Order: sequence, then C-alpha cells, then structure tokens
Amino acid sequence: MKEVGIFNTEEYISNKGMCKGASLSDDDLSRPIIGIANSFNEMVPGHNNLRTIAQYVKNGVYRGGGTPVEFGTIAICDGIATGHAGGNYVLPSRDNIADSIEIQAKAHKFNGLVLIASCDKIVPGMIMAAARLNIPCILINGGCMLSGGPFRDVKNADASTVTKALGMYQAGLATMDEVQALTTTCVPSSGSCQFYGTANTMCCISEALGLSLPGTAAIPAPYNERLRASLEIGVKIVELVQKDITSGKILTLKSIENAIIFLMATGGSTNAVIHLCAIAYELGISPSEIIDLIDDYSKKIPAIANIFPASQYDMEDFYYAGGVPAVMKELKTLLYGDCMTVSGKTLEDNLNEYKFLYPANKDLIRNLDNPHDKLGGIAIMRGNLAPNTGVSKPLGIHEDVRQFVGKAICFDSEEECTLAISQNKINPGHVVVVRYEGPKGGPGMREMFKASKMLDGQGLARFTAVITDGRFSGTNSGCFVGHISPEAAAGGPIALVQDGDEISIDVINRKLELHVSEAELVKRRESWSYTPKKLKGVLARYAKLAKSADQGGVLE
Repeated sequence: MKEVGIFNTEEYISNKGMCKGASLSDDDLSRPIIGIANSFNEMVPGHNNLRTIAQYVKNGVYRGGGTPVEFGTIAICDGIATGHAGGNYVLPSRDNIADSIEIQAKAHKFNGLVLIASCDKIVPGMIMAAARLNIPCILINGGCMLSGGPFRDVKNADASTVTKALGMYQAGLATMDEVQALTTTCVPSSGSCQFYGTANTMCCISEALGLSLPGTAAIPAPYNERLRASLEIGVKIVELVQKDITSGKILTLKSIENAIIFLMATGGSTNAVIHLCAIAYELGISPSEIIDLIDDYSKKIPAIANIFPASQYDMEDFYYAGGVPAVMKELKTLLYGDCMTVSGKTLEDNLNEYKFLYPANKDLIRNLDNPHDKLGGIAIMRGNLAPNTGVSKPLGIHEDVRQFVGKAICFDSEEECTLAISQNKINPGHVVVVRYEGPKGGPGMREMFKASKMLDGQGLARFTAVITDGRFSGTNSGCFVGHISPEAAAGGPIALVQDGDEISIDVINRKLELHVSEAELVKRRESWSYTPKKLKGVLARYAKLAKSADQGGVLE
C-alpha cells in the first residue's frame, strides 16, 4: 500500500500547519491525498464543462475514502488558436502542462492523480505527466460535443466546416451569410470536436493505453453517463492508491503497442504519432522505436473503424457503436491482453467483462476479415524529402490521390500559404509546400489543416496536395504529408525545394520524393541560409530546446 497520511506524522508537522490553513482537517490529512488536475477554462468548448466533472470526481474521491485537492492547468483550443500566431503556442503548451502537473504533484506529495482534460495537447500533456510521476493516475475526458447542423452535402457540420465554407466563399461557391450561419450551428454543445481529430484520438488512445476506464473515452459531453463515470473514477483512484497500481505499471511498451494497433485500426489523427513518441520519451523508451512500431503495424493492421471525416459517422455514432471496447474486442487476438489498466484488471479481463449498451454498428466498426481499408490508419513516409519521417493518414485521403505527382509551389509560413489560397493562386497539379513551421522553425509546429480545408472548399482537394514540416489534424482533406523531418529550419531537404520542382507522393508505398538531382541539391544547399526568428519567452525556450518531430517535439 502506498504511504498515506504523511502530513499527520511528526516529520511533516510544519507542513501540516500549512495544509490546515487550506481548511484541510486532521481526518482529511489521514486519508490518501488525490490531486485533481483540472484544465477547466471558460474559453474552450472542450473544457468549459470540466468544473462539473471535477465536482463529481471529488465526490467520488470522498466516497472512496480519499481527500481531493483540485488545481488548474492551462488548456488551449487548436480551433481557436489555428490560423494566426496563437498556433505557435499550442504544441509547447503540451510540455508546459506536463511540467505543471509534475511540479504540483511532487511539491505537495499527492498519493494519486485524476487528470481531467479533453482537447488536442492537453490530454497527451497529462499522459506525459503520468508517465513521469509513476503514481496512481486516471484520466477522464470531458466528452465529445453533439453533432452540428447540416450544411450542403455535409450530414453534420463541425468547426472545420466553417473553414471549408470560407474556401467555398472565396471561390464564389457560397455566400458569407451561409458561412456566418455555420458559426452558430457547428458547435452546438460543450465537448471536444465531433470528428475523429486529435482531441478524440488522444482520448481514445488514453483508454487504449489503459489509463482511462473502459468505455469512457467516447461518452458525449452532455450525457449524464459521463457524470456517473466521473463519480466512479473518483472512487477508483483511491482504490488504485490502496493497491499501489501506479502509472508505471500501466504505461509500458506493451500498452503503447496496444495503442498503436488501435490507432491503425481506427485511422486517428496524425498528431497521435508525435504524442506517442513524447509519452514513450517520458518512459525512457526511444521515440525512434515507436516510429518503427507505427511503420510496422501500419502495414499489418487494416482500418476496421471509419469515423468522420473519413465517413458519415461522428463520435456520437462511435459511442453508440461501442466505442473503444468494441474496436479492441475485434482486435483482441492482436493485443497484449495482460496489460494492467486503471480498472485494476487486465485489458483481457476488461474486454471479457465489458457490457455493451447498444447493438453493434457493423458499418462503422467492422472486423479484421472485412475492413474498411487494407491500409492502416497512419503512414510513416520516407524519401529524399523526408529522410527521417513524414506522416500521413491513408484513411483520410481519397483513393484517387493516394499517389500524386505535381509541381511545387512554396511558402515559408502558414500565413503566406493561406493568403495565396484566398487569392485563388493554387491550381490543379500543385503540391503546396509549407515550411519553416516545424518545432524550431515555427516555432511550435502549427497545424496546417486550414490550408487543406480552404482548398477543399475551392474544389481542389482531389487535384492538389499539401506537404509541410508543420502538423495536421484528423480532419484534413486531400492528399497531405506533415511532420516532415528534418524540418526546414534544421536544413532539411524541404528547405531546398523551389517553385516548379516535381514532387511525388506515394501514400500506399510510403514514399515522398523530390525529383531534383543530388548535384542540384548540393548547389542549392551551398546558397541556403536560415535566420532564426527573434523571440522571447515560451517560444524562445521552445525553439532552443525542442527536439524534432520524429523525436516527439519534446524539450531536451
């Protein structure tokens, strides 16, 4: 059993005085002290419901015999930060969150942690903290939002639909009134975005890792079931402390492999690659080993689940189809069933005992013998343009453009690129190259999904491609490759591309090639130079300390 009640001992008598100053009683201090890391804020739809969830968690902790103490972390919404300089701060915030939880937990000697998060970088940041701390930890997310209203040929619009509609407006295919109407109907409730983007991918990954209770990842935010689950989690964390089931017994190379298999089978966000690498780094596992595992499993695990934007089914549909347990049950023979989970039981036990509430949706979640696609959900790309890695998502790319050859049109920032798109300067056959947006060059490795969505709105998604040393989300359109490493700021080959160069993208065979002679590239490198941006504060530190995308973008 984990040592509890330390502030009631003689050694910590002075510390006890400070704790009682926070209105904690002798009885409170005799129980397991459970830190509640709450990323609530009033700006982010995925997090503005977390205050209520935290209260239910605390009620559960009391019921289980522990003492909850809540503290806050930052939480940035990619959708709000995207398309402007705020996007530079999103990935660095992940490591800031991990740091803040580590500091709070170590300084106040928490016996266990409940991690409350929903959105893109907050969930992986909290998992990274759990990996560092090796104390009992459970993650509960705030749930996905409900489906948005319809728009044209889209069944249920979402926040990214607004960007697509903007592209349509720029091409004369939609009115500004339609675009404005979407801003009212696309986000109808609290919660993470309806589609299978980074937020919901990482929430599901947490469950696949065993760090969230079975069946909790996909419960929609407004559902009362989420509050009942939050209460249960409060009780469960005290049990984990009593049984000394720490995060180190749950987060292992085997559980990461389980998460990778799940990712391949569901076609989640490409950002999962950088986050799994970062989680592995915290565990002392080489990120390169994770990249190799992703590459290997992507060639063996077919996509058996198909979630919006890859299909008409959104996250609410995925919940009714059985969510993560339904997928993992189909993958059971491929998984490490002996992995420990926060239920206090093994993954195999969880899958054997799990009770599904609704009938199976065999169109959404299929089996290995009848997959949606033979290709795994994520592809690790390599070639002379990506000597280390590039990352793509076959399931999110129409079969017509999984192999694409075109002429480069180059931009040295996201702003340059989106301005050119808005001015209708991108033509069929273009490979849009967006560079100096990597971890160091951005800095912060912004998401380029705005460019892909605008091109989609202009009717160019199946006639162009986008490649970048920045990132993408899970809601991209058209042929795309992100995470290109080495990045341009580090002198990667993407820095040497010129307008008009021929580039071939082969997502099926995992190849990304620049058709320029080596002699010409040597000549271009001799004249290439890079001047880092003048920065202060967080971005200056991140640019100085961040590792490359294929190393998880973590801080050295």
